[in-house]
Amino acid sequence: MYIVYGIKNCNTVKKSLTYLDEHKIAYRFHDYKKEGITKAKLKDWSSQLGWEKLVNKKGSTWRMLDDATKNKVTSETKAIELMMEKTSVIKRPLIENGTKVIALGFEEEVYHSIDW
Repeated sequence: MYIVYGIKNCNTVKKSLTYLDEHKIAYRFHDYKKEGITKAKLKDWSSQLGWEKLVNKKGSTWRMLDDATKNKVTSETKAIELMMEKTSVIKRPLIENGTKVIALGFEEEVYHSIDW
């Protein structure tokens, strides 16, 4: 079963969940706000994708950070600390199949190309 990580009220997450529902793809939703995220999970994703892809620098959470905080995010360790503290800064949705990340964000063309 797929696990979709995100925040329930995020528009991009809503688009992703709608896509999955319309295509009858079974998933479990993991809400960062309610369930949090572990350091081990973030390290695993970082090893698969690179921490730079996980930090959503286009989102409002990142934009609201002060420059000193932004400037500290120069390594995986610092990025993971920030993502654990402010889960809204994690790019979303992130979809896992077992332990493998199969999608980050929502692009319909990419979803169409996945062998669900």
